[in-house]
Amino acid sequence: MDNQEHTAQQQNKGFKTWLKGFVTGIPLICWLFGIFGAVLVEYFLGDLISYYLGLPKIPVLFGFLTVLKKPLLIPGTLGYLFIVYGLPVIILIKSLRKPANRLAAFLDRQPVSLAALVHLGLFYGALHLWADMSDYRLLVIKLTMIAIMLTLSLNVINGYMGEFSCSHPGFMALGAYTASTITLLLFANDKQFGDALLPVALGPYFFPLALVGGGIAASLGALVIAIPSFRTRGDYLAIISLAFLFIVKSLIENLEVVGGPRGMSSQPSYATLPVVFIVMTLCIWIINNFVRSTMGKALNAVRDNELAAEAMTVNTRKTKIITFMFGAFWAGVAGGLFAHVLRYVNPGSFGIQSLAEILAMLYFGGLNSVTGSIVGAVSINVLSEALRPLEIYKWIIIPLLLIMVMLFRPTGLIAFTEFKPKELMKPRQNTGEDA
Repeated sequence: MDNQEHTAQQQNKGFKTWLKGFVTGIPLICWLFGIFGAVLVEYFLGDLISYYLGLPKIPVLFGFLTVLKKPLLIPGTLGYLFIVYGLPVIILIKSLRKPANRLAAFLDRQPVSLAALVHLGLFYGALHLWADMSDYRLLVIKLTMIAIMLTLSLNVINGYMGEFSCSHPGFMALGAYTASTITLLLFANDKQFGDALLPVALGPYFFPLALVGGGIAASLGALVIAIPSFRTRGDYLAIISLAFLFIVKSLIENLEVVGGPRGMSSQPSYATLPVVFIVMTLCIWIINNFVRSTMGKALNAVRDNELAAEAMTVNTRKTKIITFMFGAFWAGVAGGLFAHVLRYVNPGSFGIQSLAEILAMLYFGGLNSVTGSIVGAVSINVLSEALRPLEIYKWIIIPLLLIMVMLFRPTGLIAFTEFKPKELMKPRQNTGEDA
């Protein structure tokens, strides 16, 4: 019996070694080809496959919404996921692994920007096709990308600088209302602001400037938090930042020029998928460069020991002001996108619940990690949508999941990890045996 157990353990260990070697031998571009192929299968054959498996329609969110409403459809949904996603990905990465490694090696010798464009192009192509099959998918993807921007910008303040700010929904509100006011006033015939001041056709081209305007408004608001941060930290700064959030929310509720408690509506539909994707990509790239720069090292010094950082010639006041304004800028840009994705915004969108969601995404993914922020935002946002049919029980499951993570991974899933795109795009050596 002991020999049999020993043999089983050896076989299990051998399988794990082979699986690890096989997976680590697949370059990122090969995974992207596999995902793109799976999306093509769903795009052209999804309706037919779902019909023969007895499903009423294509599962819009990997089947979660389907099976939670009708558990009897679980077998058909699992079969759909395997046929549409699992099988094509396995076949493609198995057959394309070697040529993909050669392609990755070729791109590795080219400028990083070219390799990044190829990878991003493949990823966006798959994302665009996947979202094109359902308006609901499109909305979820846009909101998830906005959540990534919010989580990253908060991580700069709460993670890399070590402060505890609760003002992010306030920054987001300033950006949303400023960008909405610019587009409605200049490029839309709106009942609230009247006829457009500029030709409507120019709107999409000037929309990035409206987002920048929203970011600048949020940055100026961040000065209200940055200046008190010179003398306060921890709980006291959290209270001040929370007060800022309530002030912004109350101010907007009492400004009839922007709709007051009714909010603003009819924003032009400028926040298309390509626009949101490009802005999110720029946000990730710029924030990643920021936290890896000399300023990022200064942030870590302030977080670990502010007095020691001051003694080592780090200008802590300048560092705090720049960081608060930088994080607020991207929160304002995300708010501008949010307003133009939903095409409606009101003060209630920027309350305590919004703050709780952003903090949950940040601490679930992990502090001091660009990768962790992306993982946290995508996980919580998609899980929240997937569990929507459970209604009130959703808000029991997600907090329990967060509690489990905090118990077993107090720093989050992926904390204190640098995001290195160049390393991700490199070719991989297969250390396992070919099947």
